[in-house]
Amino acid sequence: MKLLRVGAIGQERPAILDKDQQIRDLSSVVPDINGDLLSDQALERLRAVDLDSLPIIDSSERVGPCIGQVGKVVCIGLNYSDHAAEAGMELPSEPVLFMKATSAISGPNDPIQIPRGADKTDWEVELAIVIGKKTKYISEDQSMDHIAGFCLANDLSERAFQLERLGSWDKGKSHDSFAPIGPYLVTKDEIVDPQNLRMFTEINGERFQDGNTNTMVFDVKTIVAYLSQFMTLEAGDVIMTGTPPGVGMGQSPQKYLMAGDRVRIGIEGLGEQHQLCIDA
Repeated sequence: MKLLRVGAIGQERPAILDKDQQIRDLSSVVPDINGDLLSDQALERLRAVDLDSLPIIDSSERVGPCIGQVGKVVCIGLNYSDHAAEAGMELPSEPVLFMKATSAISGPNDPIQIPRGADKTDWEVELAIVIGKKTKYISEDQSMDHIAGFCLANDLSERAFQLERLGSWDKGKSHDSFAPIGPYLVTKDEIVDPQNLRMFTEINGERFQDGNTNTMVFDVKTIVAYLSQFMTLEAGDVIMTGTPPGVGMGQSPQKYLMAGDRVRIGIEGLGEQHQLCIDA
């Protein structure tokens, strides 16, 4: 299934994509697409719904973040060997962990806000994992049982805030609009192999990232099991798993986003995002 949320900011309603790629309103079936809906049992009940009986939503309506009421956004840094090389950083011996504020979450086509005082705002196309149930102290073999599905994410970063100022990476990662997710949550049964998905980023029509999840240092199963040793993952939590090479920081000369730039990112099977950069 491809689940999404449609409507004005703060007024999104649950929806689902039917076999003809039409958006169907799920409001009469569930109150929202959030952690409460992501258990195996709840998803099975959704699969039994006759989609043809549901109202069609006009495709011109805004698509919001594909998950509502996200408890936390956990991110893995330097998780592609070729990206670590372009960043001039050593390959990590275990996953590099940082967090994004949930206030950074936005819809897949909402504008990217360039922070005040920023001059190094960067893009990162990423595969995001959506957790389906409470996860603590699990093994890698158990990881897929705890995953509801996957979605497309852009882990936007202000590199000057992230790398040139004191403290953790989080303040360079958490500005409003720096975590667009969606357009939809794709349940795991539709993704045959999350470790073999093509991914790309284009800025103003020029392709900068053209990678594949098969070059991850730590794969999906490893990441979920690893994180569960340090924190409890809850249903609806989002994990961004890293980006391939081609970010702005890795260009020569370096290239960063400015107001007026247009961003297009995509991952095979997970759809695309289209964003206009604006000043905050």
